[in-house]
Amino acid sequence: MLLAIDVGNTHTVYAVYQQGEWAGIWRRATDPTTTEDEVTVWLKTLFDIAGLPYSISEVVCASVAPGVNEMLTRLCDKWLKAPLRFLRNGQQVGVEVDYEPKTAVGADRIANALGALALCKPPFIVVDFGTGTTFDAVDERGVYVGGAILPGVLVSSQALFTKAAKLPQVEQVPLTAPETAIGKSTVHSLQSGIVLGYAGSIDALAHKINDELGGNATVIATGGLGGMFMGVCKSIQRFEPTLTLDGLVIANDRLRS
Repeated sequence: MLLAIDVGNTHTVYAVYQQGEWAGIWRRATDPTTTEDEVTVWLKTLFDIAGLPYSISEVVCASVAPGVNEMLTRLCDKWLKAPLRFLRNGQQVGVEVDYEPKTAVGADRIANALGALALCKPPFIVVDFGTGTTFDAVDERGVYVGGAILPGVLVSSQALFTKAAKLPQVEQVPLTAPETAIGKSTVHSLQSGIVLGYAGSIDALAHKINDELGGNATVIATGGLGGMFMGVCKSIQRFEPTLTLDGLVIANDRLRS
């Protein structure tokens, strides 16, 4: 049984892969002060609830938060008794990278490229909705050629609410697309600006990147809020919620060999 760990700036996803499918996917806050003992108790409880044996044979990880990597190493050594493989760059897994420096591309973005390459023929653009919304561009040769980074939906929204005292808290504004762009209330206006405005930004960037890739790129969304923008963003053609994790499975096979 494989444990895939996707360490983001805000949340870390732990996912169990066995017999060709995801048997469990769980999320917790990324916290450098968390100990390996706390994580193993949390994981063991979730394994029990899911009816899974707490028996991991190997672990693969993509991390953009180096502060938790040592804890994960101790977790694997002390509790899981399983080898831990870190995906760190494209060279490890056969993904050619055209970026300066090549090692600056986040491991999660390499995993996204791997996952997408297994799904469709390049060129493609992966839009990953996380703490930041990232665009990963892979050209027709299968080369990772760069992308763009946009402040995430929740990050930018929280910044607005922090600075504007009369606005409601972000938790009080359902992040759904309104029927009209002209808001008839404060909440409606915020939904228009946040959801429709953000969708316009996604479409504009995707359009420009697509032109630079030759005009026939598939646009794939992933990440926590990716599904919400299906149908709102005209550019997004498919939503793959486990794309990063799927890429980690492929990475693990290549790192093992």
